[in-house]
Amino acid sequence: MQLNVKVYSDGAELTAMKQVAAQGIVQGFTTNPSLMKAAGITDYLAFAREAVAAFPDQSISFEVFANQPDQMLKEALVLANLGSHVAVKVPIIRATGADNTAVISQLSQAGVQVNVTAITTLEQVQLAVDALDPAVGGIVSVFAGRIADTGVDPLPLMRQAATLCHAKAGVELLWASTREVFNIIQADRMGCDIITVPPKILAKMTKFGKDALQVSVDTVKTFDADIAELGFTIPTADQVAPKI
Repeated sequence: MQLNVKVYSDGAELTAMKQVAAQGIVQGFTTNPSLMKAAGITDYLAFAREAVAAFPDQSISFEVFANQPDQMLKEALVLANLGSHVAVKVPIIRATGADNTAVISQLSQAGVQVNVTAITTLEQVQLAVDALDPAVGGIVSVFAGRIADTGVDPLPLMRQAATLCHAKAGVELLWASTREVFNIIQADRMGCDIITVPPKILAKMTKFGKDALQVSVDTVKTFDADIAELGFTIPTADQVAPKI
């Protein structure tokens, strides 16, 4: 299937990252503190340096850990200096609700490729776009999956976000918090430039184009195999001893 959207792998397990890279199905990588916690990363910079060396020709995003502007700027410069293909993730807001546009703007004007993350509203998209220097560009990451988790259809917002992002040169819209394979198709239809996808969902991309009837047959085969492995049976009426 021909797609315009670029597919990035979302995770912090280097082995899994190398596996998807070897398959040739991704054009870049993203990470975040929660993924690093789940992967058991204990040395952030050691992991980052290894990842940068492993994927020298693909975009890779690392997030700042600090929650104060001055420290965020210092951390961002450390991360940016790891390689020219590194994008630094900065949340659009802090936990206090204060926005980080001053930090984003300062980094962008200094030539840092910023990936503005944790975005869930159109107002935040506009703030991010305004803060990015068109001469440098950047990435605007909208958490479509988390929006959908609230019971709201994210597609209208993503379509409008694409319009806002593409109004400034060099700004790319990224669909984040992918929940299912079909999100890749949706991101492509909405005009997103990038979608970041966990390895478990990337593995399902091999099913693209598969006949629906074959999917049904394969599903039943899986059921049959699991039943055989479990060794379960359901006694029928003629097999059950009558009660006395």
